[in-house]
Amino acid sequence: MVKKDQVMVVTIDGPAGAGKSTIAKKLAKVLGVSYLDTGAMYRALTLKAMREDVNMESEDDLIALAKRTTIDIESLDSGVKVLLDGEDVSQDIRTVEVTNNTFYVARAAGVRSIMVEWQREMGLRKSVVIEGRDVGTVVFPKATRKYYLDADVEERAKRRYDELIAKGEEVDLKDVLSDVKVRDEKDFTRKVGPLKKAKDAVVIDSTKMTIDEVVEEMKNRI
Repeated sequence: MVKKDQVMVVTIDGPAGAGKSTIAKKLAKVLGVSYLDTGAMYRALTLKAMREDVNMESEDDLIALAKRTTIDIESLDSGVKVLLDGEDVSQDIRTVEVTNNTFYVARAAGVRSIMVEWQREMGLRKSVVIEGRDVGTVVFPKATRKYYLDADVEERAKRRYDELIAKGEEVDLKDVLSDVKVRDEKDFTRKVGPLKKAKDAVVIDSTKMTIDEVVEEMKNRI
């Protein structure tokens, strides 16, 4: 447990399918702090852009959309509730369509600036475990503890495939693997907030580790 007078920020960066969300949720619960899913924030704005048929190629349109949007993340025992302008979109933001379009929102520098300010504000108010692509390098460069969670691309694709099948979606493993590889390329090469390891981050390869083993290792290092 973290003392009330101490504000602790733990960041977990890494590629898609490495287990960041699951690990971050469990670690936050073990530490007795809040969990902040940055990816859910980008997904929520992407969902709104799709609903309103906003031009994803126009950064100005996306910035204007972000400025008139309210996104809240509430920690629950079962995970998080994502509120988009007061509407619970926790399930709606996890579709393949939203996943494939989030890149457009995430690469927009103006949108990321707005998101970063929201995230920093949350991190200043209370202790959090936060996960994403650049939370240890850009959002919280002075975080209490930083982790970079990785896994083989085939394993990450299998995890994503199992997640989608469990939700009742009809997907092919080869297609999911292709999508993960494309997403990796975009994450590593985008001009704004690219995915990279922070110099002071502890690197953990979760390929052959259980969720509990990863959480235990992270907890022991804090």
